[in-house]
Amino acid sequence: MTRRNHDRMEWWRDARFGMFIHWGLYAVPAGIWKGRKVEGIGEWIMCHERIPVREYEEQARKFTPVKFNAREWVRLAKDAGQKYLVITAKHHDGFAMYDSACSEYDIVDATPWGKDPMKELARECRKAGIKFCFYYSQFQDWEHPNGGNNTWDYDESAKDYDQYIAEKVKPQLRELLTNYGPIGLIWFDTPIRMTTDQSRDIKQFVRSIQPDCLVSGRIAHNIHGIGDYSSLGDNQHPVGPVVGDWETPCTINDTWGFKSWDKNWKSVDYLVNLMVNCAAKGVNYLLNVGPTAEGVIPRASVTRLRGVGKWLRVNGEAIYGTQASPYAYDFDWCRMTCRPGKLYLHLAKWPRKTVTLPGLRNRVESARILGDAGASVEVRQQHNRKQDKHVVEVRLPRKRSGKIVTVVALDLVGEVDVDSTPTQGPDGSVLLPAHLAVLRGPKSLRIASSGAIDGWCSTTPSATWTFNLNEPGLYRVFVRTLLNRDVAQGYGTHNVKVTVSGKSVRGKAGLKDIIMDPEVNHWHTAQSDIGVLELNKPGQCKLTLRTEKIQRNAPAGLALCGVRLAKAEG
Repeated sequence: MTRRNHDRMEWWRDARFGMFIHWGLYAVPAGIWKGRKVEGIGEWIMCHERIPVREYEEQARKFTPVKFNAREWVRLAKDAGQKYLVITAKHHDGFAMYDSACSEYDIVDATPWGKDPMKELARECRKAGIKFCFYYSQFQDWEHPNGGNNTWDYDESAKDYDQYIAEKVKPQLRELLTNYGPIGLIWFDTPIRMTTDQSRDIKQFVRSIQPDCLVSGRIAHNIHGIGDYSSLGDNQHPVGPVVGDWETPCTINDTWGFKSWDKNWKSVDYLVNLMVNCAAKGVNYLLNVGPTAEGVIPRASVTRLRGVGKWLRVNGEAIYGTQASPYAYDFDWCRMTCRPGKLYLHLAKWPRKTVTLPGLRNRVESARILGDAGASVEVRQQHNRKQDKHVVEVRLPRKRSGKIVTVVALDLVGEVDVDSTPTQGPDGSVLLPAHLAVLRGPKSLRIASSGAIDGWCSTTPSATWTFNLNEPGLYRVFVRTLLNRDVAQGYGTHNVKVTVSGKSVRGKAGLKDIIMDPEVNHWHTAQSDIGVLELNKPGQCKLTLRTEKIQRNAPAGLALCGVRLAKAEG
């Protein structure tokens, strides 16, 4: 495995974990408007309630973050193990959270507090060795007459977006890139009606001021090469490996900007497992906090970030500077990261003494548990020369080290080298992810950034996998699908048929089996049991999935994540 050599991106690829901060006037109403709780994310309250600009501006006179402490914020990021910090310099409401000369609609000129928090944050980040970065809403601006998406104050058809870029976007970007020292990246967002030329022009403008400043993928509409890296959807978990550089922005509760009544806090266990899954897919993890109007990061966020940091102080070797799993598929019992000469097994569940790793061709010199030098870990390797099958058995202590995810580090001879053909695991299961399937169907059929199949909206398509089966017997077939909670009904439940070695099983897969996990914001997965197949011969097999009926009124169709075979009782 080789790493692409690009100095501008190197720090970002090594960082793996960053802090997102959504802070602005929306922290004043904190999710409540005129005595009523407002549904949706906190920073969108102006849009959701269609609050007139003049009325929303009054929030600035109430914005007095007297408890803001840049050193404490940066220390929290440091304690959490985060390597870069991205803060909202201007969100969609158009309010600048720094001293902007091109507008008095900013935290210095419009609030009683009258200070520039970005100067202090930039200074503290430099001291702590954390990359300082800005979020900037380049299209949506609900304050500016020519900014995007304020349809309740301004006539959208009469807007001159180029004038808005010239009057506000570029002058403010110049301020951000000249007044606060080196900036790691500008996190652009929601391009909506921006043209490709406008996106490229803004990127070139950033580069002309700070050549090493990165530009996020949301500067444009998933157009390759404009952003320096790509972004998954908000709170979107990668279900399969990704190609290129990716990041996923996530929240600790449901909102980004502070909302006083959002108490749906994720556990430290959940946050660590999500970070591990992101790293195992080669995806950076940007985790958000939403400070109050007083400038305080909620205690629940602080506690959880420190919990993640505690885990990283023991296991950071297996996250920072690592590459995605060398395997093209996941194992139920662990996630993996690697670096030259090392393979890290992230165990969320403690197995019964021995784990079996198929397909690893390297010789394992030694094995250890991170953070537990006294633990005994034994390794046994086998190679069937006739079939060219490699198996590594790792014998673990009976007692688990750590309470969340335990990491076993394998020290290898040479670069990591594995056979990535899906192979039956030690528990008898076979995992077949969508991205490894051979797809047949219309041109619209593709693997989406989520790792699931997109465009499966008829009975025409098919997906076929090749895999290695070690033991004949009865196997229960599970079809895995994905949906977005916000539009769940659009995914539907569909009739599917799975065929292996001439034998078929039929069932229904999709929405009917979704379990809405309260810790998950938007993207949920389902596992649909469609029956049992008897597979008589070990060796290489082919599995094909087809749909026999697509539910009407389900425009998203079958969002297939993959298929899982599990040994069934006879």
